[in-house]
Amino acid sequence: MSAPNELLNNLDKLHTTELGVVRIKKNLSLNTDDVVGWCRAKINSNKSVITRNGKNWYVYIDACVITVNAHSYTIITAHK
Repeated sequence: MSAPNELLNNLDKLHTTELGVVRIKKNLSLNTDDVVGWCRAKINSNKSVITRNGKNWYVYIDACVITVNAHSYTIITAHK
């Protein structure tokens, strides 16, 4: 199974830590409390480009990059 399909097939496992929520909201200037839902929607978008490098997936969408651990499906960070 290719990396993008593997990530998309496991979107229900996507999660982050409390500190991850704070970090992602700050880095992307988000006004939502549902950071995981926001990231899930972006990852699932037809416009997203998903690559895997080592232990992480990188999702490029709307001028930002979302980093997801490939084994635990933890959203590590996101940057503009």
